[in-house]
Amino acid sequence: MAEQYFAADPASKDVRRTLEVTLRGRDARVQVSNGVFSASRVDLGTSVLLKHAPEPPAEGDFLDLGCGWGPIALSLALESPEARIWAVDVNERALDLTHANALANGCANVHTVQVDESSASLPATDQPKFCESVPANLMFDVIWSNPPIRIGKEALHTLLMAWLPRLKPNGAAYLVVQKNLGSDSLIPWLDEALGEDFTVDKYASSKGFRIIEVRHEI
Repeated sequence: MAEQYFAADPASKDVRRTLEVTLRGRDARVQVSNGVFSASRVDLGTSVLLKHAPEPPAEGDFLDLGCGWGPIALSLALESPEARIWAVDVNERALDLTHANALANGCANVHTVQVDESSASLPATDQPKFCESVPANLMFDVIWSNPPIRIGKEALHTLLMAWLPRLKPNGAAYLVVQKNLGSDSLIPWLDEALGEDFTVDKYASSKGFRIIEVRHEI
């Protein structure tokens, strides 16, 4: 099922609850729901990414790949209010939550995008009204992601190679991956798959997770 890219059970009942969270030192009030990844808290992997990822630029186009209810997108939007944040997911409920959470926290710079179920890289053909489309030629200054490792190696590789090559020259991506789910083997695979214009390295380690840095060199 394509929707399992970013949600374990998107068909489950939409039971929403409100959380008070802190995102890179900024307080936010958000809604979460069943059927969306980490439906009761900011998950540990995302927390590690938000703690260790470097300060993003003040402006530019940023991508949250697999946004869920939006903790990464909101963090980027609050830290860089002049940037455009593209929050991508296949799960309509996740995007609805991200859209609502962005509005509730004054983040008008968050743009929600539903991608096609079959490719997880193209715009969905029948998107909700609150969703937009990523322009086909748009490149990103920053990509942050807690990617869905459990979808399987082949699907994960397809997903990452649909988006990481869209880094601008001098752009950087930061991916948080659990050590025991293949972070160390993902680094050399990405390095080979992306080619000589990119560098891929371990950026940080914490609480059983690696943060992988991907840079598009000039």
